Amino acid sequence: MAKIVPFQGLRPKKEFADKVATLPYDVVNVAEAREFKKDPYNFYHVTRAEIDLPEAVDVHSQQVYDRAKENLDNMIADKIMVQDKEPCYYIYQLIMNGRSQTGLVCGSSCDDYFEGVIKKHEFTRPEKELDRINHILTTRAQTGVVFLAYNDNENVQHIIDEWKNTHEPEYDFTATDGVQHIFWVVDDYSKVAMISRYFYEEVPCTYIADGHHRVASAGKVCMEMRESGMSITGEESFNYFITCIFPASQLKIMDYNRVVKDLNKLKPEEFLKELEKDFELSMMGKKQFKPQQAHEFGMYLDANWYKMVARAGTYTEDPIGVLDVSILQQNVLSKLLNINDPRTDKRVDFVGGIRGLAELEKRVDSKEMAAAFALYPVSIQQLFTIADSGNVMPPKSTWFEPKLRDGLVVYMI
Repeated sequence: MAKIVPFQGLRPKKEFADKVATLPYDVVNVAEAREFKKDPYNFYHVTRAEIDLPEAVDVHSQQVYDRAKENLDNMIADKIMVQDKEPCYYIYQLIMNGRSQTGLVCGSSCDDYFEGVIKKHEFTRPEKELDRINHILTTRAQTGVVFLAYNDNENVQHIIDEWKNTHEPEYDFTATDGVQHIFWVVDDYSKVAMISRYFYEEVPCTYIADGHHRVASAGKVCMEMRESGMSITGEESFNYFITCIFPASQLKIMDYNRVVKDLNKLKPEEFLKELEKDFELSMMGKKQFKPQQAHEFGMYLDANWYKMVARAGTYTEDPIGVLDVSILQQNVLSKLLNINDPRTDKRVDFVGGIRGLAELEKRVDSKEMAAAFALYPVSIQQLFTIADSGNVMPPKSTWFEPKLRDGLVVYMI
């Protein structure tokens, strides 16, 4: 069963919350983060501290992690951020385009991750893990919240809804992207204890929705601490990592689309002819085509949109094979374009559905890319099924929106 704990969160004072909060460190690139360099409160000074150093500095150098610690220490010294005196849970509601989702911010158990109670669906890359390991060890803080999901639980939801309806939020602001962020502090010991008990007795597992590298890094920091020779009780802060856990019914996965640099020496008409062996093609012309159901694809090629429908026999019914990302990978990227490992092949790139179909057109019309493919999104239940089976999804299968903000609460170790 899932073990979660309250913690003494390091949080911005109410008047600074909207100024501190940023998108997750891995959603923006260095150039985008540098645009906020002159803003003294912005949390990129901690999560992307390279913005305060010369551009020639390696973003993975110890100098960057040292600067992150210095910046975090300064935010604490200047009382921009203050740590709660008692362990708390936190309720975090996000509203985007009229759709709301509310999660519980807590410490989740590293042992649950090691033992498969927290289920994963992606592989991680060692270099990305090492970056966050060094960041955690230097700053002694987990600054990025891991996004978890779980099957809805009425008892947990009742407490969350009751607290929201009877308490004023600590923070309530709308970010520049139009997403509203509302945040409550659950500091009542009896409610905290009830939430912990319901999770431990009634929630058999949780699922990583977004943040596999943050989890893996926190786990490795935990193991390093345990192997350091100090006396360990199992309740030290490093045995847990910061998460926000959402009920599955409130979550929406967006499409995660593909663009390719070339057609593997095929002319467009040859490429279309090859595609027709595995897909029913319909010319849509200038009219954008967004897939409306599984096994439909939109393709943008030579300034025209096409509707592609996978033919029978082009996929299997197993949890991985039935995914549209698998169908496209097997029948187009690998078979026709010789892109066999999308994790490492530089001829393919990925575009989150939040950017819309216009972004796919832009990438192709600029001649940067030769073609773009729009996919129907994976469902949350497909994610759960694959994670339950012990399998992993193809890379870049899911895009969750809205994104949790970094800086609203930090977990100190």
